Amino acid sequence: MIYLDHNATTPVRPEVLEAMLPYFGEISGNPSSIHGAGQTARVAVDRARGTVAAALGSAPEEVHFTSGGTEADNWAIKGIAAACQHSRGRRSRPPRIVTSAIEHHAVWHTCGYLAEHAGVEVAYVPVDEFGRVSVEAVADALDEDVILVSIMHANNETGAIQPVAEIGKLARERGLPFHVDAVQALGKTDVQVDELCADLVSVSAHKINGPKGTGALYIRRGTEIEPLAHGGDHEGGMRAGTENVAGIVGFGKAVELRQGPSAARERAVMSRLRDRLEAGVTAAVADTVVNGHRRERVGNTSSISFRGVGAEAIIVGLDLDGVAISSGSACAAGSTDPSHVLLAMGLEPRQAASAVRFSLGWGNTKEEIDRLLELLPPLVERLRRISV
Repeated sequence: MIYLDHNATTPVRPEVLEAMLPYFGEISGNPSSIHGAGQTARVAVDRARGTVAAALGSAPEEVHFTSGGTEADNWAIKGIAAACQHSRGRRSRPPRIVTSAIEHHAVWHTCGYLAEHAGVEVAYVPVDEFGRVSVEAVADALDEDVILVSIMHANNETGAIQPVAEIGKLARERGLPFHVDAVQALGKTDVQVDELCADLVSVSAHKINGPKGTGALYIRRGTEIEPLAHGGDHEGGMRAGTENVAGIVGFGKAVELRQGPSAARERAVMSRLRDRLEAGVTAAVADTVVNGHRRERVGNTSSISFRGVGAEAIIVGLDLDGVAISSGSACAAGSTDPSHVLLAMGLEPRQAASAVRFSLGWGNTKEEIDRLLELLPPLVERLRRISV
């Protein structure tokens, strides 16, 4: 298989699996236990916490492990809303959350839940035709009722990088907590919490060749936030539940592999392969459009619309030839609705429905891209003939 769906999930690197294996068997202690086996596990968890913290530019105690990016997003948004309710008591006007029209469903649906069940108003800031949020639009949406600003770092469908540092500065000036969903940004661009003026940052292991089911939420010291899960005194009393030691160790190793000169070289390779893919597709297939910003984006992602062809037909056709791609967020798989991200960018529904996402990652090669470029043009031509 030629796997070009790394934004959905990534293969676990051999070094990550090797680091994890002892914690499935011989090192089996609970990190909360005081005996030697437990303390061995505790050391491994703390070491991984330090690695993730170093990548984010934070203190280790500000990193709290979760079951993934979705839990981290839920915790950031619901936790701030709950803390605000507790600290401010009854309000004359409903609290507001400011977010964007292109957020991942983990943010979108969480905000929607609070709007439906907790009386929270949500302001969805629009984006331009390149899929980028306007700093000015965010500024206009900030008033005395806002309790949280939540803007993603890199979009999961187009790869567009948002002006999160500028937005974070706005929020900081107004004393508002700022949440950044950096699930698609970690390992692909710099994610430094102080540079972003971020108070909460969500990250996930399985997007960077780590295991599924492990993520983290950075919480700046002093941020008022309620826990999402209650029970034991785990994660500094902030997130109850016995830690997933093997997953956390794998997360730490995956983050380690995404740092340093070799990781920078890998990102440069991904960008070149992505550019090769786009140049080849647009040259060989008529009526194609690359969606999103051509420069302000992570280097592994390309969204391309093929006019006159449904995305699902292209995905199935390439799958039969051993190529894995997607039409956007894996969390929206099975939906027949066009991407909310592309619609927010102003694409017509038919053009949005014809968009497929190619997302590259560790292991992809020039030969694979060239093979895709052999398979794709005749497939699209055949599908267009059928659809006439």
